[in-house]
Amino acid sequence: MATQPERIEFVGDFLAVKWTDGTESVVSTKTMRTNCPCAQCAGEPDVTGAVRRPAVQPTLSDQSFQVQATERIGSYAIAVTWGDGHRTGIYSWDTIRALAALDDG
Repeated sequence: MATQPERIEFVGDFLAVKWTDGTESVVSTKTMRTNCPCAQCAGEPDVTGAVRRPAVQPTLSDQSFQVQATERIGSYAIAVTWGDGHRTGIYSWDTIRALAALDDG
């Protein structure tokens, strides 16, 4: 079984996760929102597997990076409702780790 979060907490403009393997990840809300994995933001694969990205990217404001609510999705992800009303992105544990690595780099 993949590493699961032991604790998940938004602190200011960051998501902090302590994993069951003892490691920790920290990712900014800005990085999370600008890399939203939903089809509206990131696109989705067509029948051939090619990812079709939206022609118009969402316009982001300061509100776009503020977390209004979160919901745990099964044992694999969280969903975030952002201050601009966007709420279709589901952030898997692997996605959160990858986004935290972006912030570290």
